[in-house]
Amino acid sequence: MSRAQFRMLNPEFGVSGCKTRWVPLVALVSLVLVVCGCVVGPNYKRPGATVPPAYKEGGAGTQASAQNLQEKWWEVFGDPQLNALEEQIRISNENLKASEAQYRQARALVRFYRAQYYPTATVNPSISRVKFSDNKPPRTILSGETYNDFVLPGNLSYEVDAWGRVRRTVEAARANVEASAADLATINLSVQSELAVDYFELRSADAQEKLLDSTVEDFEKSLQLTETRHTGGLASDLDVQQARTQLETTRAEATDVGVARAQFEHAIAVLAGRPPSTFSLAFSPVAGPPPAVPLGLPSQLLERRPDVATTERQMAAANAQIGIAKAAFFPSIMLSASAGFESGTLGTLFQGPGLFYNLGAAAAQTVFDAGQRRANVEAQQAAYDQTVANYQQTVLTAFQDVEDNLAALRILEQEAKTQDVAVEAARRSVVLSTNQYKGGVASYLTVLVAQSEALADERSAVDILRRRMDASVLLIKALGGGWDVTTNLPRADALAGTPSGGR
Repeated sequence: MSRAQFRMLNPEFGVSGCKTRWVPLVALVSLVLVVCGCVVGPNYKRPGATVPPAYKEGGAGTQASAQNLQEKWWEVFGDPQLNALEEQIRISNENLKASEAQYRQARALVRFYRAQYYPTATVNPSISRVKFSDNKPPRTILSGETYNDFVLPGNLSYEVDAWGRVRRTVEAARANVEASAADLATINLSVQSELAVDYFELRSADAQEKLLDSTVEDFEKSLQLTETRHTGGLASDLDVQQARTQLETTRAEATDVGVARAQFEHAIAVLAGRPPSTFSLAFSPVAGPPPAVPLGLPSQLLERRPDVATTERQMAAANAQIGIAKAAFFPSIMLSASAGFESGTLGTLFQGPGLFYNLGAAAAQTVFDAGQRRANVEAQQAAYDQTVANYQQTVLTAFQDVEDNLAALRILEQEAKTQDVAVEAARRSVVLSTNQYKGGVASYLTVLVAQSEALADERSAVDILRRRMDASVLLIKALGGGWDVTTNLPRADALAGTPSGGR
Protein backbone atom coordinates (compact mmCIF):
# COMPACT_ATOMS: atom_id res chain seq x y z
CA MET A 1 0.00 0.00 0.00
CA SER A 2 1.38 3.41 -0.99
CA ARG A 3 1.49 6.41 1.31
CA ALA A 4 -1.33 8.03 -0.72
CA GLN A 5 -3.53 4.96 -0.23
CA PHE A 6 -2.73 4.94 3.50
CA ARG A 7 -3.80 8.56 3.87
CA MET A 8 -6.96 7.96 1.85
CA LEU A 9 -7.95 5.14 4.19
CA ASN A 10 -6.80 7.04 7.31
CA PRO A 11 -7.53 10.72 6.70
CA GLU A 12 -7.19 11.51 10.41
CA PHE A 13 -3.44 10.61 10.33
CA GLY A 14 -1.24 13.47 9.15
CA VAL A 15 1.82 15.43 10.13
CA SER A 16 0.29 16.39 13.42
CA GLY A 17 -0.59 12.77 14.16
CA CYS A 18 2.97 12.04 15.31
CA LYS A 19 3.24 14.82 17.85
CA THR A 20 2.07 12.73 20.77
CA ARG A 21 4.69 10.08 19.99
CA TRP A 22 7.72 12.41 20.13
CA VAL A 23 8.26 12.15 23.89
CA PRO A 24 9.79 8.62 23.91
CA LEU A 25 11.90 9.47 20.85
CA VAL A 26 13.25 12.65 22.43
CA ALA A 27 14.08 10.70 25.60
CA LEU A 28 15.96 8.06 23.61
CA VAL A 29 17.94 10.66 21.65
CA SER A 30 18.83 12.45 24.89
CA LEU A 31 20.12 9.19 26.34
CA VAL A 32 22.16 8.58 23.19
CA LEU A 33 23.73 12.02 23.46
CA VAL A 34 24.69 11.35 27.08
CA VAL A 35 26.46 8.06 26.34
CA CYS A 36 27.94 9.30 23.06
CA GLY A 37 31.03 10.54 24.86
CA CYS A 38 31.88 7.06 26.18
CA VAL A 39 34.91 5.34 24.63
CA VAL A 40 35.65 1.82 25.83
CA GLY A 41 39.07 0.24 25.77
CA PRO A 42 42.47 1.41 27.08
CA ASN A 43 43.84 4.81 26.10
CA TYR A 44 47.23 4.47 24.45
CA LYS A 45 50.37 5.24 26.42
CA ARG A 46 53.76 4.75 24.87
CA PRO A 47 55.71 2.17 26.91
CA GLY A 48 59.10 3.13 28.25
CA ALA A 49 62.38 1.90 26.82
CA THR A 50 65.84 1.63 28.32
CA VAL A 51 68.03 4.39 26.90
CA PRO A 52 71.74 4.48 27.79
CA PRO A 53 73.15 7.82 28.97
CA ALA A 54 76.00 7.61 26.43
CA TYR A 55 77.28 5.40 23.63
CA LYS A 56 79.87 2.87 24.69
CA GLU A 57 81.85 3.08 21.44
CA GLY A 58 83.28 6.19 19.84
CA GLY A 59 86.34 7.58 18.15
CA ALA A 60 87.48 9.56 15.17
CA GLY A 61 84.81 10.11 12.56
CA THR A 62 82.09 10.79 15.12
CA GLN A 63 80.86 13.80 17.05
CA ALA A 64 79.15 12.85 20.32
CA SER A 65 76.98 15.92 20.79
CA ALA A 66 73.40 17.09 20.39
CA GLN A 67 74.09 17.83 16.72
CA ASN A 68 72.14 15.59 14.34
CA LEU A 69 72.36 14.65 10.69
CA GLN A 70 70.67 16.70 8.03
CA GLU A 71 68.08 15.23 5.70
CA LYS A 72 70.53 15.10 2.78
CA TRP A 73 73.06 13.19 4.85
CA TRP A 74 75.10 12.01 1.84
CA GLU A 75 76.41 15.53 1.36
CA VAL A 76 78.81 14.99 4.30
CA PHE A 77 80.96 12.90 1.91
CA GLY A 78 81.49 15.89 -0.38
CA ASP A 79 81.05 13.85 -3.59
CA PRO A 80 79.00 15.62 -6.32
CA GLN A 81 78.45 12.37 -8.22
CA LEU A 82 77.05 10.65 -5.14
CA ASN A 83 74.82 13.68 -4.45
CA ALA A 84 73.35 13.51 -7.95
CA LEU A 85 72.68 9.77 -7.69
CA GLU A 86 70.96 10.10 -4.30
CA GLU A 87 68.68 12.81 -5.64
CA GLN A 88 67.79 10.57 -8.58
CA ILE A 89 66.58 7.83 -6.23
CA ARG A 90 63.71 9.99 -4.99
CA ILE A 91 62.39 10.32 -8.51
CA SER A 92 63.04 7.00 -10.20
CA ASN A 93 63.32 4.15 -7.70
CA GLU A 94 60.42 1.73 -8.19
CA ASN A 95 60.53 0.30 -4.65
CA LEU A 96 60.00 3.80 -3.27
CA LYS A 97 57.11 4.35 -5.68
CA ALA A 98 55.45 1.15 -4.44
CA SER A 99 55.89 2.16 -0.79
CA GLU A 100 54.55 5.64 -1.50
CA ALA A 101 51.46 4.10 -3.12
CA GLN A 102 50.95 1.94 -0.03
CA TYR A 103 51.15 5.06 2.12
CA ARG A 104 48.49 6.76 0.00
CA GLN A 105 46.26 3.72 0.45
CA ALA A 106 46.57 4.05 4.22
CA ARG A 107 45.67 7.74 4.06
CA ALA A 108 42.59 6.95 1.97
CA LEU A 109 41.46 4.40 4.56
CA VAL A 110 41.46 7.12 7.22
CA ARG A 111 38.96 9.10 5.15
CA PHE A 112 36.98 5.90 4.56
CA TYR A 113 36.59 5.20 8.30
CA ARG A 114 36.03 8.87 9.14
CA ALA A 115 32.92 8.81 6.97
CA GLN A 116 31.25 6.75 9.70
CA TYR A 117 31.24 9.85 11.91
CA TYR A 118 28.45 11.23 9.73
CA PRO A 119 24.98 10.04 8.63
CA THR A 120 24.33 8.30 5.33
CA ALA A 121 21.76 10.00 3.14
CA THR A 122 19.99 8.49 0.14
CA VAL A 123 17.34 9.70 -2.28
CA ASN A 124 15.16 7.32 -4.33
CA PRO A 125 12.47 9.18 -6.32
CA SER A 126 9.81 7.17 -8.15
CA ILE A 127 6.96 7.72 -10.60
CA SER A 128 4.13 5.21 -11.10
CA ARG A 129 0.64 4.95 -12.58
CA VAL A 130 -1.67 2.54 -10.72
CA LYS A 131 -5.04 1.03 -11.64
CA PHE A 132 -7.00 -1.11 -9.12
CA SER A 133 -9.09 -4.02 -10.34
CA ASP A 134 -12.85 -3.60 -10.23
CA ASN A 135 -13.34 -7.30 -9.51
CA LYS A 136 -10.74 -7.78 -6.73
CA PRO A 137 -12.46 -8.67 -3.47
CA PRO A 138 -13.17 -7.14 -1.11
CA ARG A 139 -14.40 -4.03 -2.82
CA THR A 140 -13.14 -0.75 -1.41
CA ILE A 141 -13.37 2.87 -2.30
CA LEU A 142 -10.25 2.30 -4.47
CA SER A 143 -11.82 -0.45 -6.62
CA GLY A 144 -11.63 0.55 -10.28
CA GLU A 145 -9.64 3.68 -9.48
CA THR A 146 -6.68 4.79 -11.59
CA TYR A 147 -4.16 7.35 -10.37
CA ASN A 148 -0.60 8.64 -10.71
CA ASP A 149 1.87 8.53 -7.81
CA PHE A 150 4.87 10.90 -7.74
CA VAL A 151 7.21 10.28 -4.78
CA LEU A 152 10.38 12.19 -3.87
CA PRO A 153 11.64 10.60 -0.62
CA GLY A 154 14.92 11.02 1.25
CA ASN A 155 16.35 8.69 3.87
CA LEU A 156 18.88 9.38 6.58
CA SER A 157 20.54 6.72 8.73
CA TYR A 158 23.18 7.11 11.41
CA GLU A 159 24.85 4.65 13.75
CA VAL A 160 25.59 6.45 16.99
CA ASP A 161 29.21 5.99 18.06
CA ALA A 162 28.06 5.54 21.65
CA TRP A 163 30.93 3.32 22.77
CA GLY A 164 33.74 4.70 20.60
CA ARG A 165 33.92 1.89 18.04
CA VAL A 166 34.18 4.35 15.15
CA ARG A 167 36.58 6.59 17.05
CA ARG A 168 38.83 3.65 17.86
CA THR A 169 38.67 2.50 14.24
CA VAL A 170 39.77 5.93 13.02
CA GLU A 171 42.44 6.02 15.73
CA ALA A 172 43.82 2.69 14.48
CA ALA A 173 43.70 3.89 10.88
CA ARG A 174 45.61 7.09 11.77
CA ALA A 175 48.26 5.04 13.58
CA ASN A 176 48.54 2.76 10.55
CA VAL A 177 49.05 5.79 8.31
CA GLU A 178 51.87 7.01 10.53
CA ALA A 179 53.37 3.51 10.59
CA SER A 180 53.15 3.40 6.79
CA ALA A 181 54.88 6.79 6.56
CA ALA A 182 57.67 5.53 8.81
CA ASP A 183 57.90 2.37 6.69
CA LEU A 184 58.31 4.54 3.62
CA ALA A 185 61.09 6.46 5.35
CA THR A 186 62.77 3.19 6.37
CA ILE A 187 62.74 1.90 2.80
CA ASN A 188 63.92 5.28 1.52
CA LEU A 189 66.83 5.29 3.97
CA SER A 190 67.65 1.68 3.14
CA VAL A 191 67.77 2.39 -0.59
CA GLN A 192 69.83 5.55 -0.07
CA SER A 193 72.36 3.77 2.14
CA GLU A 194 72.50 0.78 -0.22
CA LEU A 195 73.31 3.10 -3.09
CA ALA A 196 76.02 4.85 -1.06
CA VAL A 197 77.60 1.51 -0.08
CA ASP A 198 77.51 0.29 -3.69
CA TYR A 199 79.00 3.60 -4.80
CA PHE A 200 81.95 3.33 -2.42
CA GLU A 201 82.39 -0.33 -3.32
CA LEU A 202 82.66 0.73 -6.97
CA ARG A 203 85.11 3.51 -6.12
CA SER A 204 87.13 1.02 -4.07
CA ALA A 205 87.23 -1.27 -7.09
CA ASP A 206 88.56 1.70 -9.05
CA ALA A 207 91.24 2.18 -6.38
CA GLN A 208 92.15 -1.50 -6.55
CA GLU A 209 92.33 -1.31 -10.33
CA LYS A 210 94.52 1.79 -10.16
CA LEU A 211 96.84 0.06 -7.68
CA LEU A 212 97.07 -3.11 -9.77
CA ASP A 213 97.67 -1.16 -12.99
CA SER A 214 100.48 0.75 -11.29
CA THR A 215 101.90 -2.51 -9.94
CA VAL A 216 101.74 -4.07 -13.42
CA GLU A 217 103.95 -1.22 -14.68
CA ASP A 218 106.45 -1.88 -11.87
CA PHE A 219 106.43 -5.62 -12.58
CA GLU A 220 107.01 -4.94 -16.29
CA LYS A 221 110.15 -3.05 -15.32
CA SER A 222 111.21 -5.93 -13.09
CA LEU A 223 110.72 -8.37 -15.97
CA GLN A 224 112.81 -6.18 -18.26
CA LEU A 225 115.50 -6.09 -15.56
CA THR A 226 115.63 -9.89 -15.23
CA GLU A 227 115.62 -10.36 -18.99
CA THR A 228 118.53 -7.95 -19.33
CA ARG A 229 120.42 -9.69 -16.56
CA HIS A 230 119.62 -13.08 -18.11
CA THR A 231 121.02 -11.89 -21.44
CA GLY A 232 124.19 -10.81 -19.66
CA GLY A 233 124.43 -14.11 -17.86
CA LEU A 234 123.72 -12.61 -14.45
CA ALA A 235 120.28 -14.18 -13.95
CA SER A 236 118.80 -17.57 -14.59
CA ASP A 237 115.88 -18.41 -16.80
CA LEU A 238 114.03 -19.26 -13.56
CA ASP A 239 114.24 -15.62 -12.51
CA VAL A 240 112.76 -14.55 -15.83
CA GLN A 241 109.88 -17.00 -15.61
CA GLN A 242 109.15 -16.04 -12.01
CA ALA A 243 109.03 -12.35 -12.99
CA ARG A 244 106.77 -13.13 -15.94
CA THR A 245 104.46 -15.26 -13.78
CA GLN A 246 104.13 -12.51 -11.23
CA LEU A 247 103.42 -9.92 -13.95
CA GLU A 248 100.72 -11.96 -15.71
CA THR A 249 99.08 -12.96 -12.44
CA THR A 250 98.80 -9.32 -11.45
CA ARG A 251 97.39 -8.44 -14.87
CA ALA A 252 94.72 -11.10 -14.41
CA GLU A 253 93.85 -9.71 -10.98
CA ALA A 254 93.54 -6.21 -12.47
CA THR A 255 91.18 -7.57 -15.13
CA ASP A 256 89.14 -9.50 -12.56
CA VAL A 257 88.43 -6.30 -10.63
CA GLY A 258 86.33 -5.21 -13.60
CA VAL A 259 83.75 -7.91 -12.86
CA ALA A 260 82.92 -6.51 -9.41
CA ARG A 261 82.99 -2.94 -10.71
CA ALA A 262 80.50 -3.75 -13.48
CA GLN A 263 78.14 -5.44 -11.03
CA PHE A 264 78.20 -2.50 -8.64
CA GLU A 265 77.60 -0.11 -11.55
CA HIS A 266 74.58 -2.16 -12.62
CA ALA A 267 73.25 -2.22 -9.04
CA ILE A 268 73.54 1.56 -8.80
CA ALA A 269 71.71 1.95 -12.12
CA VAL A 270 68.77 -0.16 -10.87
CA LEU A 271 68.61 1.75 -7.57
CA ALA A 272 68.49 4.99 -9.56
CA GLY A 273 65.64 3.58 -11.67
CA ARG A 274 67.61 3.30 -14.90
CA PRO A 275 68.41 0.32 -17.18
CA PRO A 276 72.03 -0.78 -16.64
CA SER A 277 72.68 -0.59 -20.37
CA THR A 278 72.10 3.17 -20.34
CA PHE A 279 74.13 3.96 -17.24
CA SER A 280 77.85 4.33 -16.58
CA LEU A 281 80.15 5.97 -14.06
CA ALA A 282 83.54 7.39 -14.92
CA PHE A 283 86.67 5.93 -13.32
CA SER A 284 87.39 7.63 -9.99
CA PRO A 285 89.21 5.87 -7.10
CA VAL A 286 87.81 6.29 -3.60
CA ALA A 287 89.24 9.16 -1.59
CA GLY A 288 89.43 9.14 2.18
CA PRO A 289 89.33 9.29 5.06
CA PRO A 290 85.59 9.09 5.82
CA PRO A 291 83.96 12.30 7.07
CA ALA A 292 82.96 13.07 10.64
CA VAL A 293 79.41 11.89 11.35
CA PRO A 294 77.19 13.96 13.70
CA LEU A 295 76.33 11.35 16.28
CA GLY A 296 73.65 13.03 18.36
CA LEU A 297 72.63 11.86 21.83
CA PRO A 298 71.33 8.37 22.69
CA SER A 299 68.12 9.91 24.02
CA GLN A 300 67.40 11.27 20.53
CA LEU A 301 67.81 7.97 18.70
CA LEU A 302 64.26 6.71 19.34
CA GLU A 303 62.87 9.85 17.69
CA ARG A 304 65.19 9.60 14.68
CA ARG A 305 64.87 5.96 13.64
CA PRO A 306 61.91 5.39 11.28
CA ASP A 307 61.82 1.65 12.03
CA VAL A 308 61.39 2.43 15.74
CA ALA A 309 58.59 4.84 14.85
CA THR A 310 56.91 2.11 12.77
CA THR A 311 56.79 -0.35 15.67
CA GLU A 312 55.64 2.38 18.08
CA ARG A 313 52.75 3.36 15.79
CA GLN A 314 51.86 -0.32 15.33
CA MET A 315 51.48 -0.48 19.11
CA ALA A 316 49.06 2.44 18.99
CA ALA A 317 47.01 0.74 16.26
CA ALA A 318 46.92 -2.55 18.19
CA ASN A 319 45.82 -0.70 21.34
CA ALA A 320 42.91 0.84 19.42
CA GLN A 321 41.90 -2.61 18.19
CA ILE A 322 41.35 -3.65 21.82
CA GLY A 323 38.79 -0.85 22.18
CA ILE A 324 37.06 -1.92 18.97
CA ALA A 325 36.80 -5.48 20.28
CA LYS A 326 35.41 -4.32 23.64
CA ALA A 327 32.79 -2.10 21.97
CA ALA A 328 31.15 -5.27 20.64
CA PHE A 329 29.91 -6.01 24.19
CA PHE A 330 27.62 -2.97 24.06
CA PRO A 331 24.48 -2.40 21.97
CA SER A 332 24.62 -0.65 18.63
CA ILE A 333 22.25 2.30 18.35
CA MET A 334 20.84 3.34 14.99
CA LEU A 335 18.90 6.54 14.27
CA SER A 336 16.88 6.82 11.10
CA ALA A 337 14.73 9.42 9.40
CA SER A 338 12.86 9.59 6.14
CA ALA A 339 10.97 12.48 4.63
CA GLY A 340 9.76 13.65 1.28
CA PHE A 341 6.86 14.63 -0.88
CA GLU A 342 4.19 12.52 -2.53
CA SER A 343 1.31 13.53 -4.77
CA GLY A 344 -0.86 12.32 -7.58
CA THR A 345 0.09 15.31 -9.74
CA LEU A 346 3.36 17.11 -10.28
CA GLY A 347 1.74 20.49 -9.67
CA THR A 348 0.91 19.67 -6.05
CA LEU A 349 4.02 17.58 -5.26
CA PHE A 350 5.76 20.24 -3.18
CA GLN A 351 2.69 21.61 -1.44
CA GLY A 352 2.23 21.23 2.30
CA PRO A 353 -0.23 18.31 2.27
CA GLY A 354 2.25 16.30 0.17
CA LEU A 355 4.85 16.23 2.94
CA PHE A 356 5.50 13.00 4.83
CA TYR A 357 8.20 11.96 7.30
CA ASN A 358 9.19 9.19 9.64
CA LEU A 359 11.63 9.31 12.59
CA GLY A 360 12.92 6.30 14.47
CA ALA A 361 15.59 4.76 16.59
CA ALA A 362 16.64 1.16 17.17
CA ALA A 363 19.14 -0.72 19.28
CA ALA A 364 20.65 -4.17 18.80
CA GLN A 365 22.47 -6.22 21.42
CA THR A 366 24.06 -9.64 21.10
CA VAL A 367 22.97 -11.70 24.09
CA PHE A 368 24.83 -14.94 23.35
CA ASP A 369 27.80 -15.72 21.11
CA ALA A 370 29.46 -18.65 22.91
CA GLY A 371 32.40 -16.49 24.04
CA GLN A 372 33.28 -15.13 20.58
CA ARG A 373 33.58 -11.49 21.64
CA ARG A 374 35.62 -12.32 24.74
CA ALA A 375 37.99 -14.43 22.65
CA ASN A 376 38.41 -11.54 20.22
CA VAL A 377 39.31 -9.17 23.07
CA GLU A 378 41.91 -11.64 24.33
CA ALA A 379 43.32 -12.02 20.82
CA GLN A 380 43.63 -8.25 20.40
CA GLN A 381 45.32 -7.90 23.79
CA ALA A 382 47.81 -10.61 22.80
CA ALA A 383 48.42 -8.83 19.49
CA TYR A 384 49.16 -5.64 21.41
CA ASP A 385 51.59 -7.47 23.69
CA GLN A 386 53.33 -8.75 20.56
CA THR A 387 53.77 -5.22 19.21
CA VAL A 388 55.21 -4.11 22.56
CA ALA A 389 57.80 -6.88 22.39
CA ASN A 390 58.58 -5.97 18.77
CA TYR A 391 59.05 -2.35 19.80
CA GLN A 392 61.41 -3.18 22.65
CA GLN A 393 63.45 -5.47 20.38
CA THR A 394 63.63 -2.81 17.66
CA VAL A 395 64.92 -0.30 20.22
CA LEU A 396 67.64 -2.71 21.35
CA THR A 397 68.59 -3.44 17.74
CA ALA A 398 68.80 0.30 17.02
CA PHE A 399 71.36 0.85 19.77
CA GLN A 400 73.24 -2.27 18.67
CA ASP A 401 73.47 -0.94 15.08
CA VAL A 402 74.97 2.32 16.31
CA GLU A 403 77.43 0.63 18.64
CA ASP A 404 78.49 -1.88 15.96
CA ASN A 405 79.39 0.78 13.45
CA LEU A 406 80.99 3.07 16.02
CA ALA A 407 83.21 0.16 17.02
CA ALA A 408 83.96 -0.60 13.38
CA LEU A 409 85.01 3.01 12.73
CA ARG A 410 87.17 3.16 15.83
CA ILE A 411 88.93 -0.16 15.21
CA LEU A 412 89.33 0.36 11.47
CA GLU A 413 90.91 3.75 12.09
CA GLN A 414 93.52 2.13 14.30
CA GLU A 415 94.00 -0.64 11.76
CA ALA A 416 94.43 1.90 8.96
CA LYS A 417 97.23 3.65 10.85
CA THR A 418 99.00 0.34 11.44
CA GLN A 419 98.47 -0.69 7.83
CA ASP A 420 99.95 2.57 6.57
CA VAL A 421 103.12 1.80 8.52
CA ALA A 422 103.18 -1.70 7.03
CA VAL A 423 102.75 -0.31 3.50
CA GLU A 424 105.60 2.12 3.95
CA ALA A 425 107.87 -0.62 5.32
CA ALA A 426 106.92 -2.95 2.45
CA ARG A 427 107.77 -0.31 -0.12
CA ARG A 428 111.19 0.23 1.45
CA SER A 429 111.68 -3.54 1.46
CA VAL A 430 111.02 -3.66 -2.30
CA VAL A 431 113.59 -0.91 -2.94
CA LEU A 432 116.22 -2.58 -0.74
CA SER A 433 115.72 -6.07 -2.15
CA THR A 434 115.78 -4.78 -5.72
CA ASN A 435 119.04 -2.93 -5.09
CA GLN A 436 120.54 -6.03 -3.46
CA TYR A 437 119.42 -8.10 -6.45
CA LYS A 438 121.02 -5.67 -8.86
CA GLY A 439 124.23 -5.83 -6.83
CA GLY A 440 124.18 -9.62 -6.84
CA VAL A 441 123.80 -9.82 -3.08
CA ALA A 442 120.25 -11.30 -3.01
CA SER A 443 118.35 -13.73 -5.20
CA TYR A 444 115.36 -12.72 -7.27
CA LEU A 445 113.16 -14.75 -4.92
CA THR A 446 113.81 -12.09 -2.29
CA VAL A 447 112.53 -9.43 -4.69
CA LEU A 448 109.44 -11.51 -5.49
CA VAL A 449 108.58 -11.95 -1.85
CA ALA A 450 109.05 -8.25 -1.11
CA GLN A 451 106.93 -7.22 -4.11
CA SER A 452 104.15 -9.68 -3.22
CA GLU A 453 104.05 -8.47 0.37
CA ALA A 454 104.01 -4.84 -0.72
CA LEU A 455 101.10 -5.47 -3.12
CA ALA A 456 99.16 -7.36 -0.45
CA ASP A 457 99.70 -4.58 2.08
CA GLU A 458 98.61 -1.88 -0.35
CA ARG A 459 95.50 -3.83 -1.34
CA SER A 460 94.70 -4.30 2.35
CA ALA A 461 95.03 -0.55 2.88
CA VAL A 462 92.54 0.10 0.07
CA ASP A 463 90.17 -2.50 1.50
CA ILE A 464 90.36 -0.96 4.98
CA LEU A 465 89.44 2.42 3.50
CA ARG A 466 86.49 0.78 1.74
CA ARG A 467 85.30 -0.75 5.00
CA ARG A 468 85.63 2.60 6.77
CA MET A 469 83.53 4.32 4.13
CA ASP A 470 80.90 1.55 4.34
CA ALA A 471 80.89 1.77 8.15
CA SER A 472 80.30 5.53 7.92
CA VAL A 473 77.29 4.97 5.66
CA LEU A 474 75.92 2.23 7.93
CA LEU A 475 76.42 4.44 10.99
CA ILE A 476 74.40 7.18 9.30
CA LYS A 477 71.70 4.62 8.51
CA ALA A 478 71.75 3.41 12.13
CA LEU A 479 71.26 7.02 13.30
CA GLY A 480 68.18 7.46 11.10
CA GLY A 481 69.75 9.38 8.23
CA GLY A 482 68.45 12.81 9.24
CA TRP A 483 64.85 11.60 9.70
CA ASP A 484 62.84 12.92 12.64
CA VAL A 485 59.46 11.95 14.10
CA THR A 486 58.39 15.53 14.80
CA THR A 487 59.28 16.83 11.35
CA ASN A 488 58.63 13.90 9.04
CA LEU A 489 55.81 11.87 10.60
CA PRO A 490 52.31 13.05 9.57
CA ARG A 491 50.32 14.21 12.57
CA ALA A 492 46.70 13.42 13.30
CA ASP A 493 45.47 16.91 12.42
CA ALA A 494 47.03 16.55 8.97
CA LEU A 495 45.18 13.31 8.23
CA ALA A 496 41.94 14.65 6.78
CA GLY A 497 41.14 16.76 9.85
CA THR A 498 40.17 13.97 12.24
CA PRO A 499 37.95 15.14 15.13
CA SER A 500 40.26 13.96 17.91
CA GLY A 501 42.81 16.53 16.77
CA GLY A 502 46.03 14.83 17.82
CA ARG A 503 47.84 11.84 19.06
